[in-house]
Amino acid sequence: MAPTTLTAAEQDGTAVTAPSGGAPAVRIEHVHKSFGRPGAATPVLDDISLTVAPGEFVCLLGASGCGKSTLLNLVAGLDRPTSGTIEVTGGRPALMFQEHALFPWLTAGRNVELALRLRGVPRAERRGEAERLLELVRLKGAYGKRVHELSGGMRQRVAMARALAQQSSVLLMDEPFAALDAITRDVLHEELTRIWTDCNQPAGSERGGLSVVFVTHNVREAVRLAQRVVLLTSRPGRIAREWRIALPQPRRIESAGVAGLSVEITDELRKEIRRHGQH
Repeated sequence: MAPTTLTAAEQDGTAVTAPSGGAPAVRIEHVHKSFGRPGAATPVLDDISLTVAPGEFVCLLGASGCGKSTLLNLVAGLDRPTSGTIEVTGGRPALMFQEHALFPWLTAGRNVELALRLRGVPRAERRGEAERLLELVRLKGAYGKRVHELSGGMRQRVAMARALAQQSSVLLMDEPFAALDAITRDVLHEELTRIWTDCNQPAGSERGGLSVVFVTHNVREAVRLAQRVVLLTSRPGRIAREWRIALPQPRRIESAGVAGLSVEITDELRKEIRRHGQH
């Protein structure tokens, strides 16, 4: 099923458009994924083709079980497609999970340093770089704090700093804020938007641009964050529709533009759920 692209009505301010030119940061071509033994396999993803431009922020949206996380795991290289190809420019992407996955016996700083060590950063440079990354996510002074001393939102900030420490040009995020309260989630939306924007300034950043692929089932979260929202059908997951979000950043989750487009996308999501008999 070919995706239908819908363009949001432009609001006051400068529209955010997807970057163009150059090789895609992520190229997914005709990907199928099934689980189970041959002859009795269950299809999870069906003929997914999608490209993510350098510096683009894309949200994958769909009902629970539609294959969003499976697709993200394939892009991350944690699993292989049954058929089709996936190419990621610039090496292995960084991955941030719904759970922070921090090592509780390490401090916040040491958790970040672990990613730096795996990247090959010399030992003498790791602490300074870890402190810089913690400051980037607004955790200045938290280097020596243990995981149990941190709130849920602070733990996710450390996880974000650790992901950024990998210095990948592609950041994959699997519902990283789903377990947080609404206020904390709102703050982290602002922080993520700020970091992504800073990494893609024309003046050039140290990492040379950052593309984000963000999985969520929260429609307003998708509209608030993304330049493009991709809706997947219920299992097996196929691309049903896409929206390019012509709203200026930073956005507020309660703004009229976000609310209006969220209603439209929610209606389409409900149609997909009803079409596949899920309630």
